[in-house]
Amino acid sequence: MADEPGNQTPNTREVSETELRGMTVDELRKEAREEGLPGTSGMRKDELVDAVASARQDSTDGPSGAGGDRSRSEEEDTSAEVGAGPDGGRIRTGSETSKSLKYSQEITSPDEDPEREGRSLATTHHEVIKQWAESRDARPATVDGTEHGDHLGVLRFDFNEDTDKLRHVSWEEWFRTFDERRLNFIYQEQRKDGKQSNFFILESPDREDA
Repeated sequence: MADEPGNQTPNTREVSETELRGMTVDELRKEAREEGLPGTSGMRKDELVDAVASARQDSTDGPSGAGGDRSRSEEEDTSAEVGAGPDGGRIRTGSETSKSLKYSQEITSPDEDPEREGRSLATTHHEVIKQWAESRDARPATVDGTEHGDHLGVLRFDFNEDTDKLRHVSWEEWFRTFDERRLNFIYQEQRKDGKQSNFFILESPDREDA
């Protein structure tokens, strides 16, 4: 007997997996971001399908059922949104702007994708940076012992490394310092072989020792 059309995604009523799998990765990623789902830039198509299906199901369920958990989740997602930042994602330039920054692709929105695998990217967009880090399970951090009074020291990300040199900080603290120092975030989404890349540097266009 032929399969019945309609919902083919387990535990997700009124959500059609066939429809979702017919969408492009860009379409899935856009819908996932509109639903407030974090880490979409690093998701594969199967992961995006599952994430969007779950988000659609939550919307269908509304406030009933697991309503209490849904409300808390929505509040957490809203509070986690960090926006573009003061420069709207545009890179900062100055007397010490490096060649690596000049030759990087500027990213000013979470909806933008690299022109090719292995492409060097640059941004100051807070949400782009946060999504990049979260898709790698990285947490905002500073190098312990490099603080200047009440100000954070050297900014880093903790990729679950076994080290006592990093101290975790809030995203608010991290981005406040990032903006005060007029830093740029230079990074890769993928290496040339297509594998996920953790490469990043923080660079100031005003001084060499950022």
